This record gives sequence, C-alpha cells and structure tokens, in this order.
Amino acid sequence: MRGDRGRPYTSPHWVTDAWSAIADDRVVRVVVDAAGGDNAPDEIVRGALDAVGPQLHVILVGDEPRIRALLPQGVQYVRVVHAPDVIGYNEEPATAARAKTGSSIVIGLKLVHAGEADAFVSAGNTGAVVAASVLYVRRIPGVKRPAICTIMPAMPAPVAFLDVGANAEVRAEFLRQFAIMGQAFAREVMSIPEPTIGLLSIGEEPTKGTPDVIEAHQLIANDQRIAHFYGNIEGRDIMNRLVDVIVTDGFTGNVGLKTIEGSAKAILGALKATIMWSAKTKLGGLLLQKDLQILKDALNPEEFGGALLVGMNAPVVIAHGNSKARGIAQAVRMGRRGAVSDLLPTIARELGTKTGSV
Repeated sequence: MRGDRGRPYTSPHWVTDAWSAIADDRVVRVVVDAAGGDNAPDEIVRGALDAVGPQLHVILVGDEPRIRALLPQGVQYVRVVHAPDVIGYNEEPATAARAKTGSSIVIGLKLVHAGEADAFVSAGNTGAVVAASVLYVRRIPGVKRPAICTIMPAMPAPVAFLDVGANAEVRAEFLRQFAIMGQAFAREVMSIPEPTIGLLSIGEEPTKGTPDVIEAHQLIANDQRIAHFYGNIEGRDIMNRLVDVIVTDGFTGNVGLKTIEGSAKAILGALKATIMWSAKTKLGGLLLQKDLQILKDALNPEEFGGALLVGMNAPVVIAHGNSKARGIAQAVRMGRRGAVSDLLPTIARELGTKTGSV
C-alpha cells in the first residue's frame, strides 16, 4: 500500500484539508519568531494572524513595538514577548544559539521548554534553530540526531522527505532512525496509514551507494519497526512518488529539495510563457485555468509552510527564509498539527527502547 499514491490533488489546499480532516478541540499555543526571515516582521505577523483562532493561540516574539504596530486593535488569542536581539543568517549557529540569549529564537524556544507554549515556528537561521532546539527543547530520549522532515510537493500527492538540512554527515544508524521517524511523521502528521519508506541512493541495488548507505539499507530492511521498506530509490524517483517517505542525509536532502523547488519554478515559468505565446495558446490556458492553478499550488512550497524538526520534545517548525504570509500561516498550522498528533509519543515509543533486530 502506498498511502496517498492514488489520491490526487482534488483541492488546491491539500495540506490544510488533510490536517483539518482530523478534528481536535485542544488549545495549542504556538510561538512564532517574528524577527526571523527575509520578510520579518510584516509577513510573519500577517501569517500568524491568518492562522490564529480559538484552538490556536500565537505568541509573537521579536521587537515588541514593531509587532504591536502591525496588530489590529482588539486582536484575540495573540501574545507578544519582546526579544531585543536577532540571530542573523551569516552567524555560526551553535555559537549564536549559546551566546545570543536575548534573540527571538532562543527566547521563543525557552518559552516552549518552560511549558508556556506547545510548539515553535521560525523562518530564521536554520542552523541556529536546530542548535538552540537541541539546547533548550532537547531531543526525545533515544533519538541520536534530530532530522528536518519536509512535506515535498509531488504528484498526485506529497511525500515526506528527511533529512533536508540538520545533519550534513550521517552514520548508518542515523539513517535507520530517520526512517523510523519519517514513518511516524507520515502516519501521524500526513495521515498516511501504511507509509512506504525509500532510501535515497545512486542505484536500486542494495549494494549501491556510500558505505553508510549500504549499511543503512541492511539496518532498515531488518528492523521490525519499519513496516514497509521499498528499498533504494534514485533521484529520478522522488517526484514520481514511488514511496511515501524518502530518507537521506541532510546535505543530499537539502540540495535535492532546493533543486526540485527551483526546477518546479522554472517549469511553471516556461509553461506560463508558452501559454502567453499566441491567442491560440492563451485560449487553451484559459480553458485549463482551474487545473493549472491546482498544479501551481501543488508545487508551491508556500502551501506546505515549513519542515518539522523531528526527534525533539516539542514540535519545532522551520519555515522557508523567504516565506510570506501564506507560508507562515501553514507553518503555524503544522506546529499545531504536530502538537495534537501522536507524532512525539510514537517516536518516543519506537526509539526509547533498544534498537530493533538486525
């Protein structure tokens, strides 16, 4: 079974519809780093306000006067916490996470650690978010390395892809854990009941790849906790949705993710240029307008909001650095989804015990 392999994008907002299908009336408090990202604080605040509601309260952390100037009078379910400092994109992540205790990232994650919030969202320095999360939110017992797990646009439905940036170099055991955490993510966050796992390599054969990938293939194949292991997949298989979860190291995953995002943008641009070529093509584009919009949304990273740093004691969502309001709103909703789902208990249950049989 391949989860959502057969379910097309019947709605341009697949993620919102999928997450709202599971009702939960719990109130979740999501911290939003209002100082992180290329479009902070304006687009960050706008996105947070789009997501806020009776079951989703937001804590905006950043320059308080600037944030309050962007809030409508009488706004509900929103709290502002001042952070006098910001961690820039060019700063060394681990050093900044320890030294800049007044930054929006550190103050926000400390609110989660203190129990004043349930999840954290940032479009700021990814490395700093990962480093500060390990320091202040901490890993689930048994997790050797957290991984950034994104929902990758693909047709006819998205796939889970990890790691896409937290660990540039990994050991085989880390890849095995990524497979277990990715399986839990697909089940609990994406509502895929029986996800199939694929290990990204340079060939389908179990003997293809680096020594760590070859060893990881053996570990994953023999781990009883991983229900459906497809085996190795190649880069050309990612967008064909051969599997529901793709496992790789953070260097390869990040390059692959950004390559696919750039390719999708280029293809959509070429398609638009072709449609505008003549009166005949414009008419064809008009007839296909609804279907083309579904395709555009399906390949739009903003629709998926951000990536979840799986393996932490609370949901930490890393949004695109250039996120606008739509992307931030979706990232905040992902934070809530991570909090109300059984993702964290499932990972704790699977990895809190001794590693499965080899």
